[in-house]
Amino acid sequence: MASHAFRDTRFPLLHGAGAMPAVGFGTLFRDLSVTTEAITAALDAGFRHFDCAERYRNEAQVGVAFREAMDLWKVRREELFITTKLWNTNHRPERVLPAFEASLRRLQVDYVDSYLIHTPFAFQPGEEQDPRDEQGRVIYDTGVTLLDTWRALEQLVDSGRCRSIGLSDVSLPALQAIVAEARIKPAVVQIEAHPYLPEWEMVEFCRQHGIVVLAFAPLGHAMEPNVLEEPVLTEIAQRLGRTPAQVALAWSVQRGVAFLTTSTSPAHMRENFALEPLPESAMDEIRERIETRVRFNSVVETGVPGFIPRKK
Repeated sequence: MASHAFRDTRFPLLHGAGAMPAVGFGTLFRDLSVTTEAITAALDAGFRHFDCAERYRNEAQVGVAFREAMDLWKVRREELFITTKLWNTNHRPERVLPAFEASLRRLQVDYVDSYLIHTPFAFQPGEEQDPRDEQGRVIYDTGVTLLDTWRALEQLVDSGRCRSIGLSDVSLPALQAIVAEARIKPAVVQIEAHPYLPEWEMVEFCRQHGIVVLAFAPLGHAMEPNVLEEPVLTEIAQRLGRTPAQVALAWSVQRGVAFLTTSTSPAHMRENFALEPLPESAMDEIRERIETRVRFNSVVETGVPGFIPRKK
């Protein structure tokens, strides 16, 4: 398989909702002021799949980059795969459509290719994204179920402005419950996944049900233990004349998992986009020889995003 064909891999979505580019770009930045410039650079590097969220508070800046690129004829809307996400404070069904429409306005698009429930945890509804009580504890909303919220997302698909729907930061049991009850099945599941957290059981369940798995932190988010310093990956990279990042990302695509990387460095963007397939022997090595297992983000347990500082 030629490298250009490999990095342009697309995974078809359920219900004829198109296909997701396996190589994606995340839009969460510590410094929101870099957003428009970074998205523009990512478009120039070749990325066409972008993952956004109202929680990131920068959809408007992402939208500026999209609009400028389309106005300059650098890219057509139909070439882009745009995902955004419903935040925890908008889980009540009556809040879903207004939140969705607000994201469309900020992104300056008429539709999105995928709309995800950011986490399965409903927070107290309101404008405060991180509602806390006097003791600093998250205030959850017990008046709505995940299935209630899912039903509202199904209506967005019916409207034609949302091509596909899915879940993020979800456990396998919660996903199974939605799959069992949904009228429109999840097309996408976004989870933390990398060689230290391969999530084989989730990947296999999704494969059986035609659901695309989308990995965030596919390189470990520079946390300790550092995925990119894993000896198995560095050995393979040296042998093949590639970087450990390119090995880890190719491994993801080759096992059928799309991924998101985020960078403000055009050089890193180009590195993460320039992928070639791995020999099957390397795929076997990664699966059989890497024994470290660690989750870097606790969001799946609480609904509160946050990478956990660790030491080796």
